[in-house]
Amino acid sequence: MPNVVAVVVAAGSGTRLGGEGPKALRDVAGAPLVVHALAALAAGGVSFAVVVVPALRRTDFERALAAAPLPHRTVVGGAERQQSVLAGLEAVAAGTRIVLVHDAARPFVPAPVVQRVIDAVRAGADAVIPVLPVVDTVRQVTGETSVVLERTSLRAVQTPQGFNLDVLLASHHAALAAGLAATDDARVCEFAGHPVTLVEGHREAFKVTEPIDLALAEALAASRTGVSR
Repeated sequence: MPNVVAVVVAAGSGTRLGGEGPKALRDVAGAPLVVHALAALAAGGVSFAVVVVPALRRTDFERALAAAPLPHRTVVGGAERQQSVLAGLEAVAAGTRIVLVHDAARPFVPAPVVQRVIDAVRAGADAVIPVLPVVDTVRQVTGETSVVLERTSLRAVQTPQGFNLDVLLASHHAALAAGLAATDDARVCEFAGHPVTLVEGHREAFKVTEPIDLALAEALAASRTGVSR
């Protein structure tokens, strides 16, 4: 039975990135983003992945993932990320204790970040998220007014996020029953009363969202040529 399973969310359309087709299938350095993401997870200690994909492109994903260096299966996602994550979680083998939830659009998360998340769940944490200090000044806008937030107390959240599978599944079902819409899986655990543990993230775990991010991903891939991911 797999020791650590990752649910990789790849069902998004990527409209802000531009171009045709799902963002997770965009090529960077000769491989789709989703394949880079699975390689990064494998390097960090993940033993199996459930990749959540759009129904109409499942065949394309399965073809692309044939070269992925991590055992995996695909499942069809829902209309919203929350539904897609739940579909992935319900496809994880019974008896699995540790599950990671990762965005396919974060293709180059360093292995030590993945390992820190896994280690924290193994140590007993129910929910673990990698974070980074916020470096920009942030203003909170309400209507026509705004206020600067104290950035020393702010953290940017990344993936993979790690969980006790039973806790995350129960939390997602509770959130859906209550009508809570959440784009972050740690948020649903907090809603269900579970504490969230923070570990150190990394700048290279950035999310490819806009064309400039794709250019950055290409540059990072080029700098890693010949280095195991």
